[in-house]
Amino acid sequence: MKPIWIVDDDQSIRFVLEKALLRENLPSRSFTSPREVLDALADGNDEGPQVLVSDIRMPGGSGLELLEKVKQQQPNLPVIIMTAFSDLDSAVSAFQGGAFEYLPKPFDLPKAIELIRRAVEESQREEVAVERLSAAPEMLGQAPAMQDVFRAIGRLSQSNVTVLITGESGSGKELVARALHKHSPRAKGPFVAINTAAIPKDLLESELFGHERGAFTGAQTMRRGRFEQAEGGTLFLDEIGDMPFDLQTRLLRVLSDGHFYRVGGHSAVKANVRVIAATHQNLEQRVKDGAFREDLFHRLNVIRLRLPALRERREDVPVLTRFFLQQSAKQLDVEPKRISDAALQALCTFDFPGNVRQLENICHWLTVMAPAQLIEVKDLPPEVLNGLPPPAMPAPAAPPATAFPVAAPSGLSPVAATPFAPAATAMAAPLAGVESGGWEEALQAEALALLADGRHDVWDVLSRRFESRLIQTALNCTRGRRIEAAQKLGIGRNTITRKIQELNLE
Repeated sequence: MKPIWIVDDDQSIRFVLEKALLRENLPSRSFTSPREVLDALADGNDEGPQVLVSDIRMPGGSGLELLEKVKQQQPNLPVIIMTAFSDLDSAVSAFQGGAFEYLPKPFDLPKAIELIRRAVEESQREEVAVERLSAAPEMLGQAPAMQDVFRAIGRLSQSNVTVLITGESGSGKELVARALHKHSPRAKGPFVAINTAAIPKDLLESELFGHERGAFTGAQTMRRGRFEQAEGGTLFLDEIGDMPFDLQTRLLRVLSDGHFYRVGGHSAVKANVRVIAATHQNLEQRVKDGAFREDLFHRLNVIRLRLPALRERREDVPVLTRFFLQQSAKQLDVEPKRISDAALQALCTFDFPGNVRQLENICHWLTVMAPAQLIEVKDLPPEVLNGLPPPAMPAPAAPPATAFPVAAPSGLSPVAATPFAPAATAMAAPLAGVESGGWEEALQAEALALLADGRHDVWDVLSRRFESRLIQTALNCTRGRRIEAAQKLGIGRNTITRKIQELNLE
């Protein structure tokens, strides 16, 4: 792992952080001024930091200026800004400049190390994501349904056969068509696409087949159509299900004998073109309804590829989201935004009626509208938030009298029979009969009972009981091995040792 860089003109701050990071097996490197940091970054022999922790006020320059310059060189590097409580305006500026978090001075050392650990995890997660994106092909997808599509593209790579791509609007049918062209013997030829539903019926024939001079009013010169433009390559006919019925006959003839006539022309033009068609409609039903020629359907339906909707490949949403956020940032010339795990999970549960195209638009929206560099659930657009399934209502907790078969601690309300009863009692028991999802309600009930008794130490009482139960459970899982328990809990070994002593868990 790369080191954590610490920038502060105060030697005592550097010393304390260095020693604390060393105890946590996190490498570090210290600097006394922003200039030293910039010189080290300019040095090609240095691999750079995993996380940068910088003071905001130093004789050699401002931490905010350093933040701006570092972000220009390494936009994904988490930067933690240390600031005094009187510098809250500066903290706001730090967030606007892309800081990962700010650390108010004087700081609690365990909390500072915990924050640095979170930044390290975020940095490593971003490195993996960027690595994947840099090696990403023209299409992204790890879901089994997409792997089937990729395998089909591979099998068709040396073929000129006609392909029909079906799938909902926005699912990426043109991307599949381009991939089929790119990996075919015609890859050096042109790829020409036309949306047959987007062109008026009176113009579509000329668009496809071209026209001769004087063929109709306004035809001042001869014009080559899409079939001729795609000579030696691939013609992609999108939304073929919406093609007018009379034009379907002309298309059928081209597919049958490979010749066509320009509008107003008398000489046949040979078409050396591979046709790939796509539709979001049910062509079999269109044939039954008399809106689509059955013989043309069979001509097009030589090989059919069905492209899954995004809701059928939810495991691809995270990688697609990060990819589109990177693309949006490049287009807008801004720093790419990160997205929290909770926000990603919310996107994964959304049904995306507009499929991949809708996800791409959402990422554009987030790049512009999300207020911070880290996108949270609350930042998602209204259509996503409104489309999320409602949270499950927690089941009611069991009656207090049967919640725990233990006596309440001295001086506490009988409602103390909650998941926060002392850790020394019956650790092997399940969470006290409280139904799944109901422990928060049990905590609330206990807090209300203590407050109603007029106590003024509610925070300390409940915090001690919560921490006792949590640490004791982790120690039970690790058979008393403290370091392993600390790792499972996500805290430092010094922290767990101190807590064991404070809570009398020896």
